[in-house]
Amino acid sequence: MNETQLLPPEQPGSDPNKTVAIAVYALQAAFFVAGITVLVAIVINYVKRSEVRGTWLESHFRWQIRTFWWGLLWFVVASITVYILVGFLIFLVLAIWYIYRIARGWLRLAEGKAMYAD
Repeated sequence: MNETQLLPPEQPGSDPNKTVAIAVYALQAAFFVAGITVLVAIVINYVKRSEVRGTWLESHFRWQIRTFWWGLLWFVVASITVYILVGFLIFLVLAIWYIYRIARGWLRLAEGKAMYAD
């Protein structure tokens, strides 16, 4: 008798790299308390990125990396323009955008969904 065992499909929650993505979102969120955490987060993203390539978590890593780089760009712009007062508005918009990106990513991750899929 030849019995074939079917393995259950891999569940999004069972991936150990999901914990890494959660940690990165937490480190990005901690930026408002301790700014250095965002640098730790981006290093983790780049170090672990090859491990998630081709999985549903790749989209979260891409989302986190883009959040960092776009956030850094607008942080620099806001820092330069703060002297002409428009920088304060840019900082406010940046903070709202940054919180939105972290919250949206974290919620999609908790649901086990990729970032760019419906």
